[in-house]
Amino acid sequence: MYKLLPVVHVLSKLIMLFAATFLVPAGVSLIFDDGTFFDFLDSALLAFMIGAALWLFTRRFERELRPRDGFVLVVSLWVGFAAVATLPFLLHFPAMSFTDAFFETMSGLSTTGATVMTGLDTLPPAINFWRHFLNWLGGMGIIVLAVAILPLLGIGGMQLYKAETPGPMKDAKLAPRIAHTAKNLWYVYSGLTVACVLGLRAAGMGWFDAVCHAFAALSLGGFSTHDASVGYFDSLAIEVVLSLFMLLAALNFATHFIAWKNRSARAYLNDPEAKAIVFVIAASILMLSFYLAGKGVYDFPTALRHVSFNLISIATDSGFVSVDFAQWPIFAPLWILFLSSITASSGSTGGGIKMIRSLTLARQSTREMAQLLHPQAVLPLKVGGQRIPDSVAFSVLGFIFVYFMSVVLCTFVLMASGLEFLTAFTAVLACINNAGPGLGEVGPASNYQGLNDFQVWVCSLTMLLGRLEVFTLLILFTPAFWRK
Repeated sequence: MYKLLPVVHVLSKLIMLFAATFLVPAGVSLIFDDGTFFDFLDSALLAFMIGAALWLFTRRFERELRPRDGFVLVVSLWVGFAAVATLPFLLHFPAMSFTDAFFETMSGLSTTGATVMTGLDTLPPAINFWRHFLNWLGGMGIIVLAVAILPLLGIGGMQLYKAETPGPMKDAKLAPRIAHTAKNLWYVYSGLTVACVLGLRAAGMGWFDAVCHAFAALSLGGFSTHDASVGYFDSLAIEVVLSLFMLLAALNFATHFIAWKNRSARAYLNDPEAKAIVFVIAASILMLSFYLAGKGVYDFPTALRHVSFNLISIATDSGFVSVDFAQWPIFAPLWILFLSSITASSGSTGGGIKMIRSLTLARQSTREMAQLLHPQAVLPLKVGGQRIPDSVAFSVLGFIFVYFMSVVLCTFVLMASGLEFLTAFTAVLACINNAGPGLGEVGPASNYQGLNDFQVWVCSLTMLLGRLEVFTLLILFTPAFWRK
């Protein structure tokens, strides 16, 4: 029987470390004097005590972790951190249920950006900061998970780079050790965050809003300090700055590191995902701008502005909105949500299938058609001019099948619980892609507050499923995993 306690022992240490993060919003509370200081201080103490108790209980089970332990640790880490992160919400809002608090923290850490909270404009600044800080921490965690951890377990989008796919990763060799890799990525992530803060400040945001929205933009988390999201500012300059940094966040952070290290943009030209992402987004913006202008929804310049920002936001799985795009002709919002499934790069803070898998599947499909015409031909599968082994192509097919089956199953579960189809389908799509708003009852003009507890838990699970790239979570439910 598989033993969990060694994994719990490692988790206990990480929870004690996570407790220190509560001190950051506690400092924000002191600056703004918003009355939440002791909520965060108590949360830090409680989190540390929980971690310490688990450590004392499991210290005799300490051992080196094995590859199979990685799956359990990754899942328990995301769930455990989200559960502990609810403490400030539960202490400051006694009427808030654990269900809603967990949804909010899971949405933050998974960088989904969906919310069950209203009155964001009047929240205590430290509480609002905590939501965005969770986005930022989750974004960094996702990058390290995708680039340094999941490849060691034999899963994840970055595995495709082991198939000699062009681009800077080449088997994730940013540095010879995971710690060095994580540190390099941390430098890039932090540097881009600072640049985004300064850009938003120059565009007219106050310092607090600039910091919060920069956290949400670089993590592609999409939380906002206002109920109207970015529409609150009604500023083209702010939308341009956020669009730029959301696009950067949707690209492989390893590509950013190599470009910075070499002081050259050639890394982006050598990355097939980067080129595909820019092409798909640019083509979609033009298509939908002409479509909305032709339908008389806006004139073309206005359509170009609103389509550009909202499409980039949802396609990159961020979740900011500037207008209620659910009011557009249904083709436009559904196309935008479809893009959230495929657009983000592996090694980015985005969710969904990832562009590298989309490119691989597209090449495999064309190869199969060519093989029908020329049965005796030897047709290697290539992406960006480099060969991908058939075993990798089969793993991509398996992943995409499980991904879409998860969407279908979760949609039926939500429909069985009472939601109409459009709300159920787009809620699942937005949550599994970590994109934030859907359509219907969970559209841009509303949020997930109207869902019942069961539906909220389904959406929370769907966020986790998407964030951990499906297999990491589902493998824990297979009998073979728990056998010796």
